[in-house]
Amino acid sequence: MNSSNSRQSIWRPYCQMKTAPSPLEIVSADGFELTTADGRKLIDGMASWWSVCHGYAHPHVVESTLEQLSRLPHVMFGGITHEPAERLAARLAAILPADLDHVFFADSGSVAVEVAMKMAVGYWRRRGQPQRQRFLSFTHAYHGDTTGAMSLCDPDRSMHADYGDAILSQHHSVLPVDDASEAACHELLARHKENIAAVFVEPLVQGAGGMRFHDAETVTRIRRLCDEHDVLMIADEIATGFGRTGTMFAVEACDVVPDIICLGKALTAGTMTMAVTVANSRVFDAFWTDRTADALMHGPTFMANPLACAAANASLDLFDREPRVEQARRMEPKLQAGLAPARELPGVVDVRSRGAIGVIQVESLADVEDLRTRFVDAGLWLRPFGDCVYVTPPLNLPDDLIDRVCSTMVEVMSSRDAGILI
Repeated sequence: MNSSNSRQSIWRPYCQMKTAPSPLEIVSADGFELTTADGRKLIDGMASWWSVCHGYAHPHVVESTLEQLSRLPHVMFGGITHEPAERLAARLAAILPADLDHVFFADSGSVAVEVAMKMAVGYWRRRGQPQRQRFLSFTHAYHGDTTGAMSLCDPDRSMHADYGDAILSQHHSVLPVDDASEAACHELLARHKENIAAVFVEPLVQGAGGMRFHDAETVTRIRRLCDEHDVLMIADEIATGFGRTGTMFAVEACDVVPDIICLGKALTAGTMTMAVTVANSRVFDAFWTDRTADALMHGPTFMANPLACAAANASLDLFDREPRVEQARRMEPKLQAGLAPARELPGVVDVRSRGAIGVIQVESLADVEDLRTRFVDAGLWLRPFGDCVYVTPPLNLPDDLIDRVCSTMVEVMSSRDAGILI
């Protein structure tokens, strides 16, 4: 591939195009490894941004998707239905908590968040409170890159701070992790409840906001505050859904049921893009009338894409047949133990794990690109950002590869000449 032509024709994500080094060219992926154009094998410690939960090219997912491809790769979902979507919606409704039964298909996680916002605003309009158009989210939150989703991200600490004056203004609060912060959140809701439609939370793990963890009690506090102030609760489980934190959905570990949940990433086992927004009966019933004007006016062109639905159904088959969630749960102490030696390194602030997530937090990263290159040279694909070096591997990564990933992370970060940590 001509890298100079590529640099001119492709506008790449999350980088300064003028100064970014040439991207790593991948020619194939199988199991837990990526193969580069020059023949190197890399363990994928990112599972392609959390999504490849069963490893690459799992035979059952490949077979199911190819079979669907030969029969019905796509058809519009407006006025048409098909068996893969019907089956997937029923299966999601069956495994989600309580009455989270009403599945709306979307293209991506960001779009699923936008749909949730429209559901929440539409709910209150149909309940005679059209002034409820704003949302509450939390410090270090990240909910996506589209315009509405950006407004939910931390206005000062997120990658979207540059757009603060160009997007909707929302309410932001610290997470209610203790009595004092719960009181602050309570006061904000009491003051603004007349215009707040819902509270957005990433349960247990705030992902792109810094891989920050909080406990189940924090999520319970948020549910309690929503009930007390009569606002909807929306759980953004784009990243945490499908076993990543050690339960099928993070809210299960909190014994909390949101009014709306957003799912994506691992939904199709990393095969192709698709997400869903799932509402409870309270929200859905507000739109269930004889008036056409009460319909939810949203319909992505590729919603409920049959290929993606087939991949998602195959992924759920694997969750049924194989101990994926248990594998994620067992990974937590292995990551914690394997990364523990990093605590002794200069500049390391914290080492933590939750389910199939391991994090080394530092005071600062002096040269992120150099660090990525060092990991690649050591046979590991990671993408450090901000103040974090983290790993989110496939849930079924074998024990010996977990050990190798951890030892490689510690070894690379221990290099005396790396110039990585302050």
